[in-house]
Amino acid sequence: MRRLNARHRVDSELKTTTNQPKMDPIKFQTRPNSRSTSLFSRNPRQTKPTPSLFAISVSVSLALLIFSYIFIFSSPVSTKYGIIIDGGSTGTRIHVFRYRVDGSKNLVFDFKEGSDSLKVNPGLSAYVEYPEAVSDSLGKLLEFGRKKVPRKQLAETEIRLMATAGLRLLDVELQERILEECRKVLRVSGFKFHDEWASVITGSDEGVYAWVVANYALGTLGGNPLDTTGIIELGGASAQVTFFSSEPLPSKFSRSIKFGNFTYSLYSYSFLHFGQDVAHESLRESLIKGDFGPASDSLNKVMYMDPCTPKGYLFPSSNLSLGYMAEKSKYSSELQATGNFSECRSAALMLLQNGKEKCSNYRCYLGSVFMPKLQGKFLATENFFHTSKFFRLHQRASLSDVMMAGQHFCGEDWSKLKKKHQSLGEEELLRYCFSSAYIVALLHDSLGIALDDERISFANRVENIPLDWALGAFIVQNTAKLDAPQIDWITTIVSNDSPTLFSIIAVSAILMFIAWFILKWRKPELKTVYDLEKGRYIVTRIGRK
Repeated sequence: MRRLNARHRVDSELKTTTNQPKMDPIKFQTRPNSRSTSLFSRNPRQTKPTPSLFAISVSVSLALLIFSYIFIFSSPVSTKYGIIIDGGSTGTRIHVFRYRVDGSKNLVFDFKEGSDSLKVNPGLSAYVEYPEAVSDSLGKLLEFGRKKVPRKQLAETEIRLMATAGLRLLDVELQERILEECRKVLRVSGFKFHDEWASVITGSDEGVYAWVVANYALGTLGGNPLDTTGIIELGGASAQVTFFSSEPLPSKFSRSIKFGNFTYSLYSYSFLHFGQDVAHESLRESLIKGDFGPASDSLNKVMYMDPCTPKGYLFPSSNLSLGYMAEKSKYSSELQATGNFSECRSAALMLLQNGKEKCSNYRCYLGSVFMPKLQGKFLATENFFHTSKFFRLHQRASLSDVMMAGQHFCGEDWSKLKKKHQSLGEEELLRYCFSSAYIVALLHDSLGIALDDERISFANRVENIPLDWALGAFIVQNTAKLDAPQIDWITTIVSNDSPTLFSIIAVSAILMFIAWFILKWRKPELKTVYDLEKGRYIVTRIGRK
């Protein structure tokens, strides 16, 4: 009976259901894309995308590199240092330069405390018989350099040795022997050094470097070439002449150099053996050989006049005989000081014009070497300046002032000169009669600069900047680095001797791990279901287990 009643109730429910409208079966299909409520869509492509781990890692790495560049390389850096050792003919001098690079990639030097330099004697060429002895000379210079450069910056401070006319006078084999001994010392100096950074530079290079520093100091470097100033150097073993020329130049004498938006076509030449000291020695040799004729010929003795030495000076006989003459002559030679400026000037001019008959060009002002017409203003440096300073002449003094001072000095008695200049040694004091006459013979009689010409000035610095070719070399080398096309900070990062690369890799790995962990922890687990009561799809968050 109970079963019949149950069957009856079921049949009744079926009949009732049959009479009601039929409900569509549930269909789990994607909502149209036109719906703006993509949050409730089953289509995963409609959900807000989550950045991938790879994208996050790349972004973090790029951000780190940018941060490193801004913080490490673009931020103001403390003073940097650079060292150049000038291997001159009479001595070796170390220059320690303090500088920084401004936002426009210009070198800004710090000369408030003066030029940090030290000179030791003799020059490198004096070690030709015992090259290993050069280590003592360089050791003193390096000790000076280490005191000027902070200890933490020693390894990054570049040091270069540039030898000039003193070594250029030697055979290549002898040059290399001396340079190799220098390299041995510089390799263990604690500074940044490569073997090729110790070399003998050409006279043309020396002239260009002097021109660069002169125009850097005057503020004309990087400007109109017609506004630049030429340079005439009078060293110990050579003289350099460098200036901008608008004339076509033979390649042997032409140097092209670019600064800013201008390219400068320079005439640059080094006149070897025309330096003041070598020229003075050549004059003495010419006198002893009789090129100017003997003053008197007595029994077993030949007397020669020396117009470039103040009268009253007595020459030590041991300094007069030349080796090759002592073997061939039974006579002993003696010099007699006469102190005559005009005759000394004539003798100096004879030296400067020696070989002019071999000139293949109509313009050979010094010897047989071509030179275009002088153009623009000029600075006369080194021994030009030292001589004018000795005579207490103004920077803008004319050549006529030099001539008058030289005439008075050469005609003075030696005993009076020694008493007047007690602070100077004999060897230094003796040179000024010759140097004054030599300057007039070189600049006026040879190069054609008028005695009252105001285009030339005697100087060894402009404002507070020393006019030293070594500074010009430093400017040229570092400007080339700044103008290099490669991105220097990337090179610095990936260089083997830089700890920056390891630091960036380590920090990048840590940041990427943190980013991955955060993404893994924060990424929600979602599930899409159909809510029967609300009649729509909903997305729910599933709790983490």
